[in-house]
Amino acid sequence: MVYIEKYTGTSDNPSLFASCLKIGCHAIFLEKPGAPSVSELESMRDDAKKSGVSVFMGFNKNVSKFVTKSRSYANTHPNTKVTFLHNNNYDESPESLGECFERNSEGMLKNMAIHELALSVTYYGVTVNNISSVEADKEYSSCKTLTGPSSGKSFTDFTKLKFTIKTKDDYEVSIAADRCGGDDSVGIVSNAEGKELVRFTMPDEEDADTIKNSEERIAGAMPYFYVQDPDYGTLKRRVARAIAEGGVAEGVATIDVAVETLKVAEYLTPIL
Repeated sequence: MVYIEKYTGTSDNPSLFASCLKIGCHAIFLEKPGAPSVSELESMRDDAKKSGVSVFMGFNKNVSKFVTKSRSYANTHPNTKVTFLHNNNYDESPESLGECFERNSEGMLKNMAIHELALSVTYYGVTVNNISSVEADKEYSSCKTLTGPSSGKSFTDFTKLKFTIKTKDDYEVSIAADRCGGDDSVGIVSNAEGKELVRFTMPDEEDADTIKNSEERIAGAMPYFYVQDPDYGTLKRRVARAIAEGGVAEGVATIDVAVETLKVAEYLTPIL
């Protein structure tokens, strides 16, 4: 198995992917979002299928405990709604956010919030073709234009974003992302009137020791790397087991899910 990681740069993924196919890899673990554009990711998917190569996507929240608990609670309590909140811990200064905008120049929807969009595709059946409405929370959301420290170029992106998607199949899910909101991710279940009933958080108490060990072993990484380490461990173990035993990687997003997720991100960008 070859692991194609985002920090080579998302724009490099298509060429790296093609190289992996060329040398005969039989399985690829591809970090989100997979490619800069839908057309490139579709081409990668088609080439992988022609070569008989399995592709597993690095959407770690698909296997997160807080997501499973949020969905389970909502499914057993009628007339409830779920909001998936994704926080990062950047400083609110123009310098910190400018560096973030520059390094993640594909934008929040294709980068930070792509995890939550993958949840909407996987578990709520969201596709571009079945979205009936998208409602932005304008009071919550904030968009800025800042200067990237390395290039000196201007980058426009969201510092905060919240919106609700409704589908033609009567599914509804809300997504929120905050660059400066902290280190956690949260599943919030509310009743029909919008009153919060319960919330489930990543990380939880069970993950505290794992996160502490990661911080001690590898110092100096971004805070969210440590917070997401337990879930990425679960994700990679499931992928490794599927490759070794020839089964299905439970809960792991396929490249087809990634294509649809990227389509939704590109569809939402001009709307929001």
